[in-house]
Formats: sequence, structure tokens, C-alpha cells
Amino acid sequence: MEYQAFLEKLEQGDEEFRQLIYKRYIRYLDDIYLRPYQAELIKLQEHLERQQQKMIILIEGRDAAGKGGSIRRITRYMNEKHYRVVALGKPSNVQQSQWYFQRYVEQFPRGGEIVLFDRSWYNRAMVEPIFDFCTQKQYSTFMKTVSQFEDDLVEHGIIFHKIYFSVSKDVQAKRFAERESNQLKKWKLSEIDVQMQEKWDEFTEMKYQMLKQTHTHTSPWAIIRSNEKHRAHVNAVKSILNKVDYDGRNMSLDYTVDSDIYYSGAREIELMENHLREKGKFIV
Repeated sequence: MEYQAFLEKLEQGDEEFRQLIYKRYIRYLDDIYLRPYQAELIKLQEHLERQQQKMIILIEGRDAAGKGGSIRRITRYMNEKHYRVVALGKPSNVQQSQWYFQRYVEQFPRGGEIVLFDRSWYNRAMVEPIFDFCTQKQYSTFMKTVSQFEDDLVEHGIIFHKIYFSVSKDVQAKRFAERESNQLKKWKLSEIDVQMQEKWDEFTEMKYQMLKQTHTHTSPWAIIRSNEKHRAHVNAVKSILNKVDYDGRNMSLDYTVDSDIYYSGAREIELMENHLREKGKFIV
């Protein structure tokens, strides 16, 4: 379509068409804003490759919290030879008989590589106990041992970053409804997803226990409110850039995370405990 023809189509279009164009334009502006930070991720990659350092990024959160979209923004311009996204499925019978962490360790990065886990061993802290995919003993053992496991990763020189995307119940419901009605997104909706809203309070309780027991000085959690996707993407990228003192950093950029939506695990625990005292239940 020629430019003039596009202008005529825009002029003739109905309100729904104009809204669609507006949304696409906003997404374009968001992409333009994010691009300099994505360029910094390439520099970070090159630094890790030169130094033969390893980096692991855990991406956690409820379903429809925006994990996949954030991973796509993080990796969009990265050198695919030096990163991997790992999203493990249901463990095989053999894997179920092994040390719980073994199948994750098998995916760990080589020197100069970044591995992003789209969900991780923290399945055992939330999803598995809620849906009875593990025993109480398996859950307890995990919670007792995971911090030492992560301490060992850091002790062995791995740069380790844990991000939890926190979405509200209303926004999660809205995103589920969109998946249900959109043929291009319907594949994302699983039977477990359907139960997520019903089990919201259970997940919130398990989230609190996870943060309380696994937010440590060595391996802290970064919490990102993800109701607004673009802000969540930007803060996720900034948080990764701030984990590594890489060469050639563009000092004209603002690397400060947004304190309105980005919290330490300790701050999130404090907020959740305040909600419990004031409202009688956890909210976020």
C-alpha cells in the first residue's frame, strides 16, 4: 500500500480501526524506548563471552504475568549463540527418580553464556504443592535445601538473578479471557490456567512462603509488578544490566529501576505482611 492510500484508509476508517492503529503506534514507541537498553544487553553478552563468565536468570511468576513477553524483549537482539531459553516440561519417570535439581543443572550455561529459565526449580515452591504434583516431604526438603544450592552457584562464580513477575488477580483474569477469545493465543490456555483464579489465595500464600524462605543476601529476589507490560519489560532489562559491571556501558542512559513497580524480595515480604495485618489476608 502506498503512503497516500494509507492516509486515505486512515481517514475513512472507523473508530475500531483508529484504535488499532493507535495501539500499534504505542507499541512502536515502547520498542523505540527499549532499544538502547537492548543494545546494552549485547554489550553485556560480549563482556561475559570475553571473560568466560556464566549467567543464570530465573523468570518466575503466575500464569499470564508476562514472563514470556519479557523474555522475548530481553533476548530480541541478543547473539543467539551465547544465550538459551530453557522451559522444561513435565519430568520423565527417570528424572523423577533423580536428585530434584539434576535436570536443571544439566541446562546450566557454559563459559560466556546466559541461560534464562522460563520457570525453574521454583515450580516445587508453588505449582507442585498446590496441585499435589509433589509430596509435603518433597516440598519441605526443597525449601530447606534450595538456598544452599543457590549459594553454591554463586560461590562457583555464576552470576545469578531471580525475577518474579507479580500480576494482579483482575489483570490475570483479563489476560485469560483474551487467550480464550483469541485464536492466536488460545494455545497458551491450559487446564491448570483455568484453576489459577480459583486458587489465587493459595498461590499468594505459597508466594509469601517462597519469598520468606528463599530471599537471601546471596540470591535475592527482584519483584516486578507486571500489570503494565512495557514498564515491566523495561525494568526487567534494567535489573539484568545492573547485575553485571560490563565494559562500554552507555552512561547517558538511566539505569534506575522504577520504585513504583520494582521491589526487593524483602520489601515485598514487608508489604505482604502489612496487608495481612490490615486486611486479614495477603493481597499481592
